[in-house]
Amino acid sequence: MEQPLLDIRGLQTQFFTDDGIARAVDGVSYSLERGETVGVVGESGCGKSVTALSILRLIPDPPGKIVDGEIVFEGTNLLTLSPAEMRRIRGNDISMIFQEPMTSLNPVFTIGNQIAEAVRLHQGLSKKEALNKAVEMLTLVGIPVPERRVHEYPHQLSGGMRQRAMIAMALSCNPKVLIADEPTTALDVTIEAQILDLMRNLQHELGTAIIMITHDLGVIAEIARKVVVMYAGKIVEQAPVEQLFAEPNHPYTQGLLQSLPRVDKDAVGTKSRLQEIPGIVPSLLNLPQGCKFASRCPKVMPICEEEEPSLDQVAPQHYSACWLNH
Repeated sequence: MEQPLLDIRGLQTQFFTDDGIARAVDGVSYSLERGETVGVVGESGCGKSVTALSILRLIPDPPGKIVDGEIVFEGTNLLTLSPAEMRRIRGNDISMIFQEPMTSLNPVFTIGNQIAEAVRLHQGLSKKEALNKAVEMLTLVGIPVPERRVHEYPHQLSGGMRQRAMIAMALSCNPKVLIADEPTTALDVTIEAQILDLMRNLQHELGTAIIMITHDLGVIAEIARKVVVMYAGKIVEQAPVEQLFAEPNHPYTQGLLQSLPRVDKDAVGTKSRLQEIPGIVPSLLNLPQGCKFASRCPKVMPICEEEEPSLDQVAPQHYSACWLNH
């Protein structure tokens, strides 16, 4: 079998704070095939973005540190590379669309300048060639009048356009892996649909593999082939997208799916109330013994509070970490 393009194995990323050690990513393993889209879902603070920043080795040190595991990209463990070698991969082979384009784009440089910089750095183009490439990329992501937009600053663009500009920058060097961290947050639904369409089309044209990080299961249903569900720094379920939506195994995944608004329920009356998962995510500084979801789980058993379940296969390509499977 061909080895995955990107293989994360037993990744552990911790933050050393005055209050103790926060285990933000605790033994996470998943892989990404060429041209595949993997969706990573979970509540805020579950470790989705920290895993992504670990892949690019952008964890601020101190206080953060990757303490264990491997991140193997095309047969090379990225954690063994020097900072200079990592810079050659970052933005060139592996790119990231950050969560908030207004804070990720530099307000004092034009959009064209920011896209051109990445292209000049990694592909050795002249200033003029790089600016032409920036215009080409803005055209590709559907920004109107790109020849004018390259000379504009981030604050002159709408939220949807800034997000497109971020995608243009991330794709300018034709990366093999694109990490999209909540790429449609704070966008209205029509712009969200356009951004997802754009990413699908670009993936089809360029063959880019995508890690889609989101808390929105609707986005995952639309774009991903495989889903990784995270909770309190760990993977609790992993499955092909159709299987996960049809037969969710872990009580946390079931809770996430039940909390989605549905059009087939009564518009009025008691049925119209959204389901919720009671309680809150435990503090990463003080994680409970046993299953991390036990305090919020409707199916909790005595063993759940004593021992942590392993991530076991429950069906072909379907894995879940729950004592109910034992």
